[in-house]
Amino acid sequence: MKSPLLSINIMSCYKNKLKDLLPLPSRMAKCTPDTHDAIFNIAAELATKGGKLILSDLFRSYDMQLQAHNDYVSGKKKAFSPAPVGSLHEAGRAFDLDLSVIKISLADFWILAAKYGVNPIISEPKTSISEAWHFDCRGSHQIVYKYYADKKGTNFVPYKAAAVSGVLAIGLHVDDFGSNQTQAAIQSCVIRLGKEIGNLDGQIGRKTQKGLEELGITFNLNNAPDMLLQVENMIQEKFPNEFTLSAP
Repeated sequence: MKSPLLSINIMSCYKNKLKDLLPLPSRMAKCTPDTHDAIFNIAAELATKGGKLILSDLFRSYDMQLQAHNDYVSGKKKAFSPAPVGSLHEAGRAFDLDLSVIKISLADFWILAAKYGVNPIISEPKTSISEAWHFDCRGSHQIVYKYYADKKGTNFVPYKAAAVSGVLAIGLHVDDFGSNQTQAAIQSCVIRLGKEIGNLDGQIGRKTQKGLEELGITFNLNNAPDMLLQVENMIQEKFPNEFTLSAP
């Protein structure tokens, strides 16, 4: 089973003609279940401190990410925006927020957000730093990030690897793997299940085969969809909050 993208009803910084805030537009108002839970938990706790969680961005489609990247390259957009499948926005696992209404320091917000598995992408809590408004809910894809940070994979930088894994997990296409999308999705799962396979590259070799067999999955390259289903079931069992919302 793929990790689902759920619709979310959350206020945004966008306004109507009367200057009233509007919900985040439907094309962006999508995220994984664990991200959905995290957003509302953060919003609820922030409200007790007099603040609000107002978003400017959440999910981006391939085309939306491409447009954002092109706008950055052309100078129309000042904040860095990577090429498609370079951001956890495309996995429904990143959001940008309005820092002016949280009513607590950015450092305190980092602590609050971390309680719910949400973390910044900058190294210190300074609102003057670009992307101070960007936060990720990486879930099990943090395992892929660390895998690459530890140099167990070398074909991507860690953040790109996590983004690639997140996009594969919701069943969307990753250009890097061409026709080997299923094979790459298998590798992503195997890494998140704790096995070392070398690079996440869509090429099923001896290390990936060994990892599958250690997980109790019979290797059969002619039936990759079945192998994928088996490792996805294992992922769902190990990380259930990535597939279903928590009880209210």
